[in-house]
Amino acid sequence: MKGIKRLDWYIMGKFLGTFFLSLLLIIGIVIIFDISEKIDDFVAKEAPLKSIIVDYYLNWIPYFMNMFSPLFVFISVIFFTSIMAANSEIIAILSCGVSYHRMMVPYLVTATIIALMSLSLNLWVIPKANAPRVAFEQKYFKRHKVSMDRDIHYKLEDNKFVYVESFSTWNNTAYNFTLEEVSEDGLVSKISAETAKWDSTTSSWRLRNYFIRDYGSGIHDRVRSGKQLDTVISLTVEDFYRNKFTVAQLNGKELDQLIATQKHRGDQNVMFAEIEKNNRLAMPFSAFVLTIIGVSLSSRKRRGGIGWNIALGIGIGFSYILFMKFSEMFVHTDTLPASIALWLPNIIYVLVAAFLYYRASR
Repeated sequence: MKGIKRLDWYIMGKFLGTFFLSLLLIIGIVIIFDISEKIDDFVAKEAPLKSIIVDYYLNWIPYFMNMFSPLFVFISVIFFTSIMAANSEIIAILSCGVSYHRMMVPYLVTATIIALMSLSLNLWVIPKANAPRVAFEQKYFKRHKVSMDRDIHYKLEDNKFVYVESFSTWNNTAYNFTLEEVSEDGLVSKISAETAKWDSTTSSWRLRNYFIRDYGSGIHDRVRSGKQLDTVISLTVEDFYRNKFTVAQLNGKELDQLIATQKHRGDQNVMFAEIEKNNRLAMPFSAFVLTIIGVSLSSRKRRGGIGWNIALGIGIGFSYILFMKFSEMFVHTDTLPASIALWLPNIIYVLVAAFLYYRASR
């Protein structure tokens, strides 16, 4: 029993040590290349050194670690397991009466640790870190401003609907603004305005050249008009900026609230929040899938040696990350809901893992 416990600590130490060492090495290399690429922007925009280090890079590291954690998990497993197999350590473990299934226990325990770490980063650390990082990028990097699509429809309440022909992010102004109130009997009132500009001091919309029509019974309608009118509705300027950058700054509770609000309004930008939510949950699960695949592929001696295993590991790891990113297109094109599209890579790779594990354990 003591030998088995020692074996567990041995494999877990190898796994975690290789994972964090490879992670630190890659982070250092990537930061050097990132600085060389963005140095012109830093100099041109006169970014303070403290902001570069604290606001950007220290908050960028958790984001980078989590994004590429599946790749590092897979490479780590492939690397140290291949060395163990080349040194006949796997053969020695199995010949001592330890079954292949029992040998997988420390691997899965370590994968659980990494998955919980990734989940914690996703739910609490990264959303807080994204706010200063994104603010820094928008201020100091060359980036196009986010613009909304034309013909925007919102359902504010069960009986109130907003239509905007277009919205300018340059001056926070909605053009050809319409607010309609309906009831079971039909249209109750309609407010139309040439423009609706957001007033941040009063948190209201300032309508210009507006017309208000209150519909009565029969032909008795009341029509009013004017040059300017301030109105408060359950729609703010932030709703026009909801995209993959802003939702990344919300914690789990705020993300759920945003999804519920946007679904109620019929907001097409709800896909950004749904993609973010499912990504946060699906990414940590990959630690289990890729660990099983990595052990199954590298626990046997191969003629190609460790180099072949590492090349195979990098290829499969990158293919998983690319598949995760590609699956977002199914949501953008409205082909699949986010709850299926973002989990599709895990579902497919689970089947691959089950097949490879069955072959390796025989």
